[in-house]
Amino acid sequence: MIGSRPTLPVPAPDFEYALLPGTTEQETAPGGISVAQVICILRAYWLYSLLTFVMLVSVLGLVIKMLPKVYVATATLIVNHENKDPLAARDFGLGEVNTYIPTQIQLITSQVVLQPVVARLNLTSDPEFTGGFVGPPGALNDVVSKSLREALQVQQGAGSQLVYISASSKFPVRAAKIANAVADAYLEQERQRTNEPAGERAGRYSSEVAELRAKVMAAQDRVTEFRQQHGMTEGETNNADLEGAALADLQQKLLAAQNARRELEARQLDPRADSDSVLDSAAVQTLRGKLTTQEAEMAELRATLGPKHPKVLELQSQMEATRRSLAREVESISTNNSVQLARARELEAKYLAAVAAERTRLIQRRGVQDQGAKLLLELQSAEATYKKALDGYDQIMFASAGNYSDVSLVARADPPVKSEKPNKIKYFLMSCALSLGLGLGWPLGYELLMNRRLRCRDDLERHFGIPVLAQLGPNPRSAT
Repeated sequence: MIGSRPTLPVPAPDFEYALLPGTTEQETAPGGISVAQVICILRAYWLYSLLTFVMLVSVLGLVIKMLPKVYVATATLIVNHENKDPLAARDFGLGEVNTYIPTQIQLITSQVVLQPVVARLNLTSDPEFTGGFVGPPGALNDVVSKSLREALQVQQGAGSQLVYISASSKFPVRAAKIANAVADAYLEQERQRTNEPAGERAGRYSSEVAELRAKVMAAQDRVTEFRQQHGMTEGETNNADLEGAALADLQQKLLAAQNARRELEARQLDPRADSDSVLDSAAVQTLRGKLTTQEAEMAELRATLGPKHPKVLELQSQMEATRRSLAREVESISTNNSVQLARARELEAKYLAAVAAERTRLIQRRGVQDQGAKLLLELQSAEATYKKALDGYDQIMFASAGNYSDVSLVARADPPVKSEKPNKIKYFLMSCALSLGLGLGWPLGYELLMNRRLRCRDDLERHFGIPVLAQLGPNPRSAT
């Protein structure tokens, strides 16, 4: 009920002045909006700001709640570029070591690795990766590969040789499958690149060993055929110098026959030498000794007996017989010398023919032996080369089957239990801050730009330059 007394202006209470945020500096400010004006505007629209804040937080919270969850699964690899293939003999320089892991990371996200993953997981029929693509079938693989590349994140561990392959998907099992499929495809291709050169070298080595074996067998067949053709044994092939022993023996015998023939010829040409040879004969010396004895006896007998004495006649008859025997012996020795000379010449001729024939045969034999030695040398060379290749064959084959790899799998990706994206709590806090800003900001904009009102002393003093001496507040005695 309103009282009958008129409402008179009264000074505002002291606490009312405490509510005014204006200061001396603000009163003398040339323009702008003060804190007191902002507070008055917000106080006037606080209900609308609260409703705006609540509505925005509710709407944004609902939107954040409806955001699809993104699960991230990670497979871990370790890169060890020091794992060397003994057949490849790779050595990395300092610069190559620093760029090796970044190169492998780019290779993981390349089309070469991702295309087999697309085919293995049949991602061309997955709406998450096709994205409603409508176009030629040939371009579908490129679109799916691009989507798969965007869903992957490959990074190197800080200061380590670990490589993490992370795959994002709306479903945890699919995220794990994609990460594992990418890791498997990369490992298969990496092992193939590492081991294929060794396998090719092992194949070429095997073919070379087979060729060497065929050469050894062919050389052995040629040596065997040659020996059978010429009737040679292994000792004859290897010891050709033994063939000259017979020729040397014949040459020695020929030399002896020639010496004997020359000696006989010298006796015939030199009478003294011939007589000496006759006198040197034992039979001639015996007969001469007997004749000398008989002549001594004859001299004794003639000294005492007459020439017609029977003993003298008998001794004389014996002396004549001895002289005839001596003459026959001398003649026989001369005849024997001629015969021996003829025989010596015949023997020398035979030895000459034999030496010539043996030399011809030996020359031919040496030619055959040289040819056989050449074939044997080829066989030995082929056997030595084949043996050397065969000694390293097992090592080469073992090394080629070693399945060397610079990269190995440390841990496979497991389906994640919690989603990693989006961080709904973070988004909700950001939406609250945004809602609060909009709830407080739009009243200020509306008041300042569209519906400006006078709400405090600063509105008069700052905008109109009218000094305010006092500010009236509500009169508590005016209400009944």
